[in-house]
Amino acid sequence: MQMTAETMIRPAQRVDLPVLVDIYNHYVRETPVTFDTEAFTVDARESWFSTFSDDGPYRLLVVTRGGAVRGYASSSCFKPRKAYDVSVETTIYLEPGSTGSGIGSALYGALVADLIADPRLHRAYGGIALPNDASVALHEKLGFEHVGTYREVGRKFDRYWEVAWFEKDLSGVS
Repeated sequence: MQMTAETMIRPAQRVDLPVLVDIYNHYVRETPVTFDTEAFTVDARESWFSTFSDDGPYRLLVVTRGGAVRGYASSSCFKPRKAYDVSVETTIYLEPGSTGSGIGSALYGALVADLIADPRLHRAYGGIALPNDASVALHEKLGFEHVGTYREVGRKFDRYWEVAWFEKDLSGVS
């Protein structure tokens, strides 16, 4: 857990789920950042929430400012086949108005630090729908490297989108 006078990063709690759903649904409805196209209910996100733990490879952290949840970052299954268990996919979502404030860097940095400390993990991957200069900059700031781009891989808002993939070595050994 990381804390300043008004900002705290901690593992998500079940009570946070409605706010997490609201934050995510903004991106579902308003942006190409996620390729989900239908908003979620809290009940529909229960199974997603249950995949996370405080000490496993799949983590869910929230950042609070002024006592309110302002965003979350997670690590989840990269691919369902067993040999991929050493890799995770990472994501971050902040409430509108909290981007550019530095809390995203702190939050994502805390997640990456937790993942580096987990000896079971070797790589983290972040997929970024392009264009998204802020997300590219955040990933690069935290040591992720661009490893490829899927061209026109998704369709949302009546157009095709590219996804750039960024990779982070979590082992310290390449």
